[in-house]
Amino acid sequence: MQRAQSEPRPGASTKAFPVMHSSKPSLTALELLAMFFVALLYLAGCQAVDPPRRAAMPATAAEPEPAPADVLTSSQRMPWAELAAGPAKPFDQALLDATHALLSMVELPAPGEKQMLVIDPPIDALSGVQSLATRNMEARIGELVRKKFPQYSLQPFTPASLRRPSLVLFGTLTPVNASGQADGKREAYRICLALADLKSGRLLSKETARARLQGVIHTPTPYFQDSPAWMQDRSVDRYVDACEAGKPGERVQRAFLDGLGAEMAIQEAIAAYDGGRYKEALERFSSAAISADADRLRIDNGLYLANSKLGRAAEAEAAFSKIVEHGLAEKRLAVNFLFRPGSTGFAPGKSANSSYPLWLKEIGRQVLRTGSCLAIVGHTSRTGAESLNEKLSLERAEYVKKRLEEENAELAGRAIASGAGSRENLVGIGKDDLSDTLDRRVVFEVIPCASRSTQTANRY
Repeated sequence: MQRAQSEPRPGASTKAFPVMHSSKPSLTALELLAMFFVALLYLAGCQAVDPPRRAAMPATAAEPEPAPADVLTSSQRMPWAELAAGPAKPFDQALLDATHALLSMVELPAPGEKQMLVIDPPIDALSGVQSLATRNMEARIGELVRKKFPQYSLQPFTPASLRRPSLVLFGTLTPVNASGQADGKREAYRICLALADLKSGRLLSKETARARLQGVIHTPTPYFQDSPAWMQDRSVDRYVDACEAGKPGERVQRAFLDGLGAEMAIQEAIAAYDGGRYKEALERFSSAAISADADRLRIDNGLYLANSKLGRAAEAEAAFSKIVEHGLAEKRLAVNFLFRPGSTGFAPGKSANSSYPLWLKEIGRQVLRTGSCLAIVGHTSRTGAESLNEKLSLERAEYVKKRLEEENAELAGRAIASGAGSRENLVGIGKDDLSDTLDRRVVFEVIPCASRSTQTANRY
């Protein structure tokens, strides 16, 4: 580091250099040598104390750098409260302000050039579900890009976009409490938006915001409403971590970027199902299943749904069998049984309800085939007193256990029931409608058969 000769290094004592007196006729060779070595030590200390800072790499750089781990743990993510400070704004304002700030931080391209931009559909950070609210996020971001940011050329989120240099914008939406945590009473939505460069693999910018709950319709899209099963999804974890744990200038997780091609194929299939194009959806889910990197549960859910809509009962049953097989292998499978509000009985009037006996029979068959034992855990939404929710969730688990044993008599003694109340809500907004059906799920957990007599007492 260069410093002016007249400016001493901060904190350095002037006693470090020999003082020259006019009364002394000359310096000896030994003194000159000592001064030389002291000067070298001074310069080395200056470099060690204040090394030059390395500038952030431009978006087109491709410097090799060790790839981070596939998925960060929750403790490695930024604390929830730090992700979106400040008061909550109306949803549309919060979203557009965050998007404008996100895109304004990126260096402008050369005159006459445009940067290709794709939007990876935003998701709920805890469940991975796409809702009417996240679809609205995607649409409003697209409108803002087209109106206010002519330097970007917005492209569809399709595999063709990966064949040319592009930027990818992605984001999450999460109901949070007053402290910014996804727990307890939800009082706002946390929005997280991120922009990454696919060529360099780096995160270019990131913005967070808090939005009010009022007026936000978080009802899942048809595919997610109809899906029979849910489980923790590694691809969703990578997506969420890339947004909420990522820091501008750093590399995005390699696994997230490598999975974009498979994700694009799945999103095309989901869009076809949501649009009522079931034959196209079946073809696209079948094509996506070929990819080794694909998310199996979302594909098998899609194959089950599309085949069911097309009246292909045998193929739908085979797809559900794969869902159960995958869930038992992972030791945990959540099934979306719809219950009447405040009741243990299944809700009438939903076409999926007629499939419940098939679901229970297949779960029981595979439990017997694998020699497994189950803990069946009921859940409820936040509506009502927690003491009542505890009771209701246990009663629902016991009802499902009873129905399971009726479909498979050999399962008697291989399953126990317990209730989680509303303590493990994924949505937590307490509306008791289609927006929080996942909060009323029933979870099948594989447990050691020797411990099933103590699981109820030890779970909580």
